[in-house]
Amino acid sequence: MKVLITRKIPQSIVKLFEDSQLEIHMWEHEDEPMPHELLLKESRQADAIFTNVSDRIDRELIQHAERLKVISTMAVGFNNIDIAEATRRGIPVGHTPDVLTEAVADLTFSLLLSSARRVVEGMNYIKAGQWKSWGPMLLTGQKVQGATLGIIGMGRIGEGVARRALGFDMNLLYFNRNRKVHAEQRLGAKYKDLDSLLKQSDFIVMLAPSTPETYKMIGAREFSLMKSNAVFINTSRGANVDEQALYSALKDGKIWAAGLDVFEKEPISPDHPLLQLDNVIALPHIGSANVETRMKMAEIAAVHILDGLLGKRLTHCVNPEVNV
Repeated sequence: MKVLITRKIPQSIVKLFEDSQLEIHMWEHEDEPMPHELLLKESRQADAIFTNVSDRIDRELIQHAERLKVISTMAVGFNNIDIAEATRRGIPVGHTPDVLTEAVADLTFSLLLSSARRVVEGMNYIKAGQWKSWGPMLLTGQKVQGATLGIIGMGRIGEGVARRALGFDMNLLYFNRNRKVHAEQRLGAKYKDLDSLLKQSDFIVMLAPSTPETYKMIGAREFSLMKSNAVFINTSRGANVDEQALYSALKDGKIWAAGLDVFEKEPISPDHPLLQLDNVIALPHIGSANVETRMKMAEIAAVHILDGLLGKRLTHCVNPEVNV
C-alpha cells in the first residue's frame, strides 16, 4: 500500500511506515509545499495521505484518489480538507488536537509581551544604528501586569493563555460560543459579549476556530470598538480577521499594535501592507513549533495512517461517523 507524505518529515517517523512495509512517496522538501498538480497526480494511487495545513485536499483530489482509505493531517485545523467529500467516501480524517495546546499558548503570550514592549522594534532600532543614548520615553510600551486580557475562543489554548496571564495578575475576560463555567471557576475569567470584551480589554487574543461563522468576524466595526492602546494578537486562523481593516486600524492609530502568527493567505507576501508597519510583529505560522510538540504531532499523524490502513479507529478523528 502507498503512503503519500506531502512534506519532508523526520526519519524516525518515516521509519514507522517502513517497518510496516508500506510504500513511501515523500516530497523531499521541508519548507516548500508540494505543487498541487503533483499532489493530484501522486494521490491517485495513494492508500493514505499524510498532509499538513498548506495542502489543498479538495473534492477533486479525494474523488480521484480511488484507493484512498485514510487522510491524516499534522495539524489541529482541517479547513484545508474537504471533510464532506471525505465523509461521503467513508474516509476517516485524523488530526492532532491537544498536543499543541501549550506550545501555541506559549507563542501567543510571547507575541503579547513582545508587542506590548516593542521588542522587535527595539532590536531593529539598534540594527539601524539609531540608538544614540538612553531617553526618558524611548520605545515606551504598554503595561502588561494588571492589564485586562480579552480572549476570543476559550478552548484549550485559550485556557492555556489565561493560565499564563494569571502570573501577570491580568484581569481575564472571554467570549465563546458557549459559557465555560469551569474556566470561570478555576481561572476567574468573566464571560462577556464580544462588543463588551472589545471595549474593555487592553489586550485581545483571537483563538477562535475557522468556521463560516468566524470568517472575518473581526473587522472595521470591531476594531473601532477597541481602545486606542489595545494590542491585538491572532494565533488562530488568518481568515478570522479582515486584514485590510486591521491594517487601517493600526496605521490610523485606532489600535496600538498587533502580533500575528497566521494570515488569510499563507505564506504572506513580503510586500504585504501589514509588514510595512512598525507596530506589527509577524511570524510564519510557528505556533506549535517547538521540537517536542512537532515530533509528537508527526507521531500521532503517522499512527492515524497506520490505524486507518488497518481499519482501526483513529484516536482523533474529524468525522467519527465513518471511523468505525
